[in-house]
Amino acid sequence: MAAVVHEQASGLRKRNVAVNGNGKTPTEEGKKTDQLLDSHVEYEFGGPWGVVAIMTGFPILMYYFWTCLVYYDGQLVRPNSVEDIQPFLLRMWEHVRQDASPNAYAWKVYTGLIVYQLFLAMVMPGYMQEGLPVPSLGYKTLMYKCNAIWCIYTTMITAAILHTTGVFRMTEIIDNFGHLMTVAMIYGFGVSFFMYFITVATGNQIRMSGNFIYDVFMGACLNPRIGPVDLKMWLEVRIPWVIVFFVSVSGACKQYEQYGYVTPNMAFMVLATWLYLNACGKGEECIPQTWDMFHEKWGFLVIFWNFAGVPFSYIYSVVYMASHDPSNYRFSTPTYVLLYTTLLTAYYIWDTSMSQKSRFKMQTQGVFTYRKTFPQLPWGTLKNPSFIQTAHGNRLLTDGWWRYSRKPNYVADWTMSLTWGLVVGTCSAIPYFYSVFFIVVLIHRCGRDFERCALKYGKDWDQYCSIVKYKFIPGIY
Repeated sequence: MAAVVHEQASGLRKRNVAVNGNGKTPTEEGKKTDQLLDSHVEYEFGGPWGVVAIMTGFPILMYYFWTCLVYYDGQLVRPNSVEDIQPFLLRMWEHVRQDASPNAYAWKVYTGLIVYQLFLAMVMPGYMQEGLPVPSLGYKTLMYKCNAIWCIYTTMITAAILHTTGVFRMTEIIDNFGHLMTVAMIYGFGVSFFMYFITVATGNQIRMSGNFIYDVFMGACLNPRIGPVDLKMWLEVRIPWVIVFFVSVSGACKQYEQYGYVTPNMAFMVLATWLYLNACGKGEECIPQTWDMFHEKWGFLVIFWNFAGVPFSYIYSVVYMASHDPSNYRFSTPTYVLLYTTLLTAYYIWDTSMSQKSRFKMQTQGVFTYRKTFPQLPWGTLKNPSFIQTAHGNRLLTDGWWRYSRKPNYVADWTMSLTWGLVVGTCSAIPYFYSVFFIVVLIHRCGRDFERCALKYGKDWDQYCSIVKYKFIPGIY
């Protein structure tokens, strides 16, 4: 099991380049700053008590929203009086006990998905991509096998065969949503604690605070691997977004079986989730260039969210539509046109801005190769972009979408999340949870990121902010 958490030597490359401020390795001054940033200096998320509240409160919230959607017409119910609190909680518990128990069927389906995705990740052909130099690994770089696109479409073909042959009907996903959600939560907790204990036992922990529950939440290991599979990147792409897509497909199949057609609203969610899933696969080589891969540790914060949080809380609009008559959320043709146009426009900005930034980092490292996957959108790669060369040794991009906003990808990503709620109109507030929660996460994450950049780049960051004036929306904020 030590191989699971050990940063395998076969997956590492030592950067043999001069420290010359070329964006590949930092200057000596930059290394000192990195050492400070790569150590635990303060608690985040409210410290130990804050993370305990998150670890207990969020699963409860997921059960509450699911119960409201399935049993209370999508309305946010509450006790009618103080005397009604206990009966209310008992009713909620009874719903969970009956229709969200971790039954054998749910264990079989969810575990089957995990095993199949791990198997595909190991055996499918892939594109080898070098990641960013990692300060905590002595500026070594990890190699990543990017084969998600092959795995995703193999999974789709497999699902189509299982559905048409009757071995596993797609409608079973939405029909067993509660049971699957509970199993996913158990996986989230179980893997989080297991990875903490095995990492500490093998002496591979980094950036620890010394507080047990906080370190479980933030994680102890950085890039755990099983053979060629980087577990952190695998979990980020292969599990949550695959489930989100197939929940949408399941909802569409459910509608078709009930009414003989699929509504434009449900078709919208199938398209929206496919766009996101396909983007993760076709642009997987961009993921190793992100903060998530080279700095964020693999703890409850990431593990639970990818096993359970994303796939079972971002998709409430599908859960609502699959259990309600389509007349409740029927729109006019111009409204549908506006909704689809907003989604596709936001997707284009999100896709190309992410591509511009990641490929700029690859160009700086000298490891960029144009990858032919569908769809490669216009303006996804910048030629001779403008940038600021920092005293740290890195380069700050000031071209493309990144000349207008410091986080154009976040703005576009949030806009897409909003459309996932708008697709049901005013029928229920619960499908808007994704966008409301997401904006809170993005603002918090930007605060962390901007604070880190200010410390890391100093006056160069001030210069960057004078050029790229707006944090999010150009001309507004």
